[in-house]
Amino acid sequence: MFDIIGKRFWFLLISGVVILISVVSLAVFGLRPGVEFSSGSILTVSFEQEVEQEELKQELVNLGYPNTIIQRTGDGDFLIRTRELSGEKKTQLEDALTTRFGGLTESEFYSVSPMVATETASNAAIAVAIAAIGVLLYVTWAFHRMPKPFRYGTTAIVALTHDALVAVGVFSILGGLLGWEINLMFITGILAVIGYSVNNTVVVFDRIRENLKLGVSPDFEVVVNNSLVETLGRSLNTSLTTLFVVLALLFFVGMSIQNFAIVLLIGVIVGTFSSICIAPTLLVVWEKGEWGRLIQWLPISAVKGRSR
Repeated sequence: MFDIIGKRFWFLLISGVVILISVVSLAVFGLRPGVEFSSGSILTVSFEQEVEQEELKQELVNLGYPNTIIQRTGDGDFLIRTRELSGEKKTQLEDALTTRFGGLTESEFYSVSPMVATETASNAAIAVAIAAIGVLLYVTWAFHRMPKPFRYGTTAIVALTHDALVAVGVFSILGGLLGWEINLMFITGILAVIGYSVNNTVVVFDRIRENLKLGVSPDFEVVVNNSLVETLGRSLNTSLTTLFVVLALLFFVGMSIQNFAIVLLIGVIVGTFSSICIAPTLLVVWEKGEWGRLIQWLPISAVKGRSR
């Protein structure tokens, strides 16, 4: 039988390193807010003749739009993000681009005012916070007949926070290196990741509850490890089938849901890891009171101890 729980400190170390990378990335790159969160306009156009992205960017600078962000879509269109454009300004801009590059076709245009952007960002933060509180209350209630039910809710929250933070950290790196921006699809993806992560974690916790009632072993560590092994196949199969769907969305639907698909892809992978290797192991560490032992075990602490 796999001894998953026996390697709990290694799993927590791996998780800590990944979170540290995410935090450093956020500190260095931050997140690039999309139009929904920072106001402005997005214009999606295609040209009849071939146009280079650098040529288009230079022309926009010449027209008085120096801070414009341009992205090329998989269909060859250009996504042009600039300051908020009125109807008249948009028409003038399109006319100027037509004069310079020839005929163009507008496939999408939308604007967000600063007030709406601020309200959207606030509502998104509230939605994530409410989701997290709801998960804590639900898991605590679902396991209220178990000893110390609050621990189940707390470790589930730690696991989903871990998943969301990793997803945000990856997007921070993508924003810094590739200029990707977060939008409402990104927030939708984060909420989906929270739900997915909790679903897998609850399945494992439910098997722990059943095995405790059956008296599989007086040792809580053994009970948790047996429960993980019994649910391992189900968790991996569910994750694989979900990954196939997410990859299909990513490759065949395109730019419109790119952020959602990428966040969900990261969330499925990291959520599977956290539901197997983080939430249950934290339960065992908490039950055994091993927080001090965890700190002493850390390789850094061991190296310091040898150097003395």
